[in-house]
Amino acid sequence: MRPRDHQLISLYHPLVLIFGLSIFTLLSCETEIIEQTPEKISADRFEQVIDLEGDLEVSDFVWRSLNQYYYWQNDVAELSDTFLESEESYKEFIFKNNDPDVFFESLIHPDDPFSFIQENYLDLENLIQGIEATNGVEFGLLFACQNCRQLIGYVKYIVDGSNASEKDIQRGDLFSGVDGIQLTIDNYRELLFGDNFSYTLNMVSVSNGTIVSNGKEVALTKQENFEINPIHVKKILGTANGKVGYLMYNQFVADKSTELNEVFGNFKEAGISDLIIDLRYNGGGSVNNCVALASMITGQFPSEIFVQEQWNSKMSNFLSREYGKESLINRFVTTLTDGEKINSLSLDRVYILTSSESASASELLINGLKSFIEVVHIGETTVGKNVGSITVYDYIDAQQTKNPDHTYALQPIVLKIANKDGFSDYSQGLDPDYVVKEEITDFDVLGDPNEALLSYAVSLITGDDVASSKKEFTFPLNKVRDPLMIKRQRMFVDKKINLRQFRR
Repeated sequence: MRPRDHQLISLYHPLVLIFGLSIFTLLSCETEIIEQTPEKISADRFEQVIDLEGDLEVSDFVWRSLNQYYYWQNDVAELSDTFLESEESYKEFIFKNNDPDVFFESLIHPDDPFSFIQENYLDLENLIQGIEATNGVEFGLLFACQNCRQLIGYVKYIVDGSNASEKDIQRGDLFSGVDGIQLTIDNYRELLFGDNFSYTLNMVSVSNGTIVSNGKEVALTKQENFEINPIHVKKILGTANGKVGYLMYNQFVADKSTELNEVFGNFKEAGISDLIIDLRYNGGGSVNNCVALASMITGQFPSEIFVQEQWNSKMSNFLSREYGKESLINRFVTTLTDGEKINSLSLDRVYILTSSESASASELLINGLKSFIEVVHIGETTVGKNVGSITVYDYIDAQQTKNPDHTYALQPIVLKIANKDGFSDYSQGLDPDYVVKEEITDFDVLGDPNEALLSYAVSLITGDDVASSKKEFTFPLNKVRDPLMIKRQRMFVDKKINLRQFRR
């Protein structure tokens, strides 16, 4: 066991937020105690038990991290600082909670569906960067009928350069099975999100309102460490009112700010008069990247407050005291983190498309911009993720050395983010100005001027009759929440602050 001088946390992106958390030095002990239970070990032996390596060490890491950074720390009784008043009682508490995953879930506030624990932080880091094992089929799931357990899948889009991009499958296609097995609410996780890297989708069609097999099968293979480009579609549309820029952006990835800036450079050079940002499949991501995008859309508000962070009282007081209130503010920028000048359009109006999957940084963009320019919101009510998270690692020293004894990391909610006017209360989602829902049985090509949401936005710009371009959702089936999309629905705070003096 290695001495642990400090426990630090790191935030997503090269600009890393480093937090210090002093913890007990752990000593090695007799391994035979691992097989004992709390009931079989007397109180005077907890001094030895807590020094065990493995799950107890991770449980200690879980509690101390949530006690310091969790947004709802004051509202969860078992995260109270009083647990540290007696070292022996604390150790007994940890010993009785030796399953890190179960322990983590027991400490999460009822209003928090977003925080999670990750057994291998490499998987988390890849997901944050848009790197994952995928065959390239981005899909949603529906119940196949009312009050039944069978499911059908629908293809939302195909990732460029993926295995699926070379197969006969496209947006709007439907499937009901995997390898000949009917999808149900009980097996879909194993069949579609399990360890199987290769599988065959059994395709179906809708005929006269009935789902029928069409005999088509599509064999797919997931590619490991595939980097998905969040810039899915970028186009300039010619209209009677001038040129309109269209961008479908599917994840806020800080490392993609340069590519995003290049897109806006092309928009600026083309002289677009209006801009449509499509976030219907965007679950969120980096706050820094969101601020950069907001600055590209505008440009006339340099250094003004874009959004403000609201941490728990413990962290708010510490950040304000040690680094000033400016550390809780994210301002519009004129350059990227590498010094590159931002290509700003100086628009006073933007059209943003959303769905019921749009979350976190997508909602932040809408909420933040509303304090400055007109945001024409088209689509569906968003998720309502008005909170942000950080990635918490178990560092063993001030040099950010990750604990070699395990690979656990935490992704807890640590703050709310409000716009310039202080508004952050949209946990029920942001309602659109114009409700337009996708017709799953009649998906058009993304970026095509005839596609439902895009054509509606263009009609608003040109002043044409928008009623004719509005498509109502008529497929009377309920959606199933995508477990991968839930993990993508995050908002990451990007800063570099040393908090090793937090516990003094």
